[in-house]
Amino acid sequence: MSASDWTTLAVALVGVGGTLCATLLTQRAHGAEVAEQNRRAERERAEDQRRRDTEREAEQRERALQMKREIYAALNAAARAYRVAARDAVLALERGESVDSARLDGARDEWNDQYAQAQMVIPKLVLDIASELNAALGLGYRIVKDLPGSPDPEVAYDRAKNWFDDSLSDGVYLLRLAFRHDLGVQIVDEGLKGLRGKLAELDAAYSRVSGELSREHGSAWSSLPVQVNGPTTVEETERAGS
Repeated sequence: MSASDWTTLAVALVGVGGTLCATLLTQRAHGAEVAEQNRRAERERAEDQRRRDTEREAEQRERALQMKREIYAALNAAARAYRVAARDAVLALERGESVDSARLDGARDEWNDQYAQAQMVIPKLVLDIASELNAALGLGYRIVKDLPGSPDPEVAYDRAKNWFDDSLSDGVYLLRLAFRHDLGVQIVDEGLKGLRGKLAELDAAYSRVSGELSREHGSAWSSLPVQVNGPTTVEETERAGS
């Protein structure tokens, strides 16, 4: 082959090699671009999934919070209505009037229903307070029923009014305070310790009045279960049998 032929061949080989290299580089660049697009799409899908999960969790928390608000509102209303109905019954008896038994028993039944539902979802401290209030309301119901046969009417009526206007009123307020604290609406001074201190005060008042009634009415009264309200916790059952 002549020198010109070798030159022509070399030029052709260089051209073919350049074309192949250019094609290979183009393919590699395209492959890298596709891989980056895939990685970007995967990141976007992962971010979308995280965002959907976050939104779903937020919706679940909001639904749970709304359900708790509704339960708290219903239980608070039932407690207030029960206390007021029982207090009004005391005042009616003191005036020598007949008691609206349907109203009193209806208020008690409503409290029982709401309390039974709340037991399934409310946190322990709030349940402890609701349980103590349930005991206090049950004692109040017994007080109303025992007033007509009390050996000392003046003492009995004073104690009944004090129970409903002071101790039991404080108990209903304590329950509402626990609700607001749990919902973050109103933070109680000293937090949970402060709530437990108030709970101990209600328990002490319950024990004092229950003891007075037991001494006045004798073993026949104390042998009856104090818990006349509906579903009770284990602690309430043990107290009733003590």
